Amino acid sequence: MAQYFAKIENNVVVKVAVVERDFLEANPERYTGTWVEMFIDQKMGHGGIGSLYDSAENVFYCPQPYPSWTLDSNHEWQPPTPFPADGSPSNPYMWSEKELAWVAI
Repeated sequence: MAQYFAKIENNVVVKVAVVERDFLEANPERYTGTWVEMFIDQKMGHGGIGSLYDSAENVFYCPQPYPSWTLDSNHEWQPPTPFPADGSPSNPYMWSEKELAWVAI
């Protein structure tokens, strides 16, 4: 059964492959470097190209969306100001890095 693997370079996913583990291991000339198996339904999430990989926690996460946002213990980026409670499709907000605040749009 095919599995999902991510090729990691400098903690960044640079390729994704859906192959049998035996095939990956039998073709080292084609699958060079560090390949990490992804388990889509588990805590580690999944790594798309450009995603980051924390090998100590064995988890994939998104790149930092804005310089002011910080990574929490769940590997989710948090803004310096929480999203407004009244935000909804009829009352949308967007992040302003210049103002370091949510701005109504």
